[in-house]
Amino acid sequence: MSYESDDAIGDLQFPADFLFGVATAAYQIEGAVLEDGRGASIWDTFSHTPGRVHNGDTGDVACDHYHRWASDLDLTASLGVDAYRFSIAWPRLFPRGSGQLNDRGLAFYDRLIDGCLERGLKAYPTLYHWDLPQALADKGGWKNRATADAFAHYAATVMDHFGDRISAVSTFNEPWCSSILSHLYGIHAPGEKNLDSALAVLHGQHVAHGLSVQAMRASRDTVPLGIVLNLQSLYPATDRDRDIEACRRHGTFHNGLFLDPLFKGEYPAEAIEHLGDRLPEGWQDEMRTIAQPLDYWGLNYYTPFHIADANNSQADYPASIQIDNPDVVRTDIGWEVDGRSFHDLLVDINDRYTLPPCYITENGAAYNHGVQNGKVEDQPRIDYMQQHLAAVRDAMQAGVDVRGYFAWSLMDNFEWAEGYNMRFGLIHVDYETQKRTLKQSAHWYQALIEENR
Repeated sequence: MSYESDDAIGDLQFPADFLFGVATAAYQIEGAVLEDGRGASIWDTFSHTPGRVHNGDTGDVACDHYHRWASDLDLTASLGVDAYRFSIAWPRLFPRGSGQLNDRGLAFYDRLIDGCLERGLKAYPTLYHWDLPQALADKGGWKNRATADAFAHYAATVMDHFGDRISAVSTFNEPWCSSILSHLYGIHAPGEKNLDSALAVLHGQHVAHGLSVQAMRASRDTVPLGIVLNLQSLYPATDRDRDIEACRRHGTFHNGLFLDPLFKGEYPAEAIEHLGDRLPEGWQDEMRTIAQPLDYWGLNYYTPFHIADANNSQADYPASIQIDNPDVVRTDIGWEVDGRSFHDLLVDINDRYTLPPCYITENGAAYNHGVQNGKVEDQPRIDYMQQHLAAVRDAMQAGVDVRGYFAWSLMDNFEWAEGYNMRFGLIHVDYETQKRTLKQSAHWYQALIEENR
């Protein structure tokens, strides 16, 4: 099977009810961080801390979507997509994470969701795309059980208010990023580097997910509920036994610690053998809460990883390191392009777990092409999307139940620790003028969707 980007649009055929969409996240596009009663989040704090984000960039203005939402939805609808996946900013609704509800924040998402429906777009909100209210972080964040309770209350509020107009809700976006990347590797907010903290946050988020599913179902049991994971497609860096074994351990830690609690009601036995005494006290009693039946799950996917043994007797489990493949095609952020790895991951996860239907909730590429003569020629992004949509098609033909695909991202935006240095959008944003320009890839995606109609 080849993923050399040679599939014509006509070859990328999907079922008639397959959902095509685009995705964004609140802190990456909204801006207006001090307006209409919004509280501070950990990303406000982190991005304003020197040395944390490329070029000192912040999400203070971002794409000014808070004020430009209507014209942005017009652009979204012009692509012909079925659905818009966005996140709700928790601190817009509850500036301190709990307590007083901010009606002006609620009104913004009323306008946004109604605006989607008026344009024929299905609304797919995510509750947590990393913007934890700073007031809760100050009390321990996800390490504090009270944060999980506050999240469940926030989730119920969203369902109470918007449940009659939304098509599905995702609890968390990529909990790996807001636990491992943020508390073990220190790359995302709050920038901690501590395994015990990472495990406490990981477990706290799992509990919050379970409680929020229960709370939303109690509010309204007709809206599909799920979670979005960024699982890793893994290959041993060499054919040596120690690297093969390290790759397996790496998968247990980075994928299994998320999949197994959600879909098996347990942590992987090997991970517990090495790390069980470092999980929060009483974790065993909360596994049933975590493993709520879900209506779907989302997969965010970008690039494969090649794993070797850390060769360090002092290294914590899983004692693995990532090795970059030389001489491969890479995006501008440095990530390897390999559609085959996407197919392999989908088929492997489907073989090893009993899962609800899947949506590809993010997939895309960072290429920093600028506007030339009113156009953005970003053929490499088209090549990337062709490869990865072909991988989805082939995985579906192999029996994986994939129901839809959301391109990341609708438009260029604040790319977390990379600031505005990396562009993932189908639509180019000039951050000085806020002018939007549809890229060649946007027109390609538009044509693909039209062909599939």
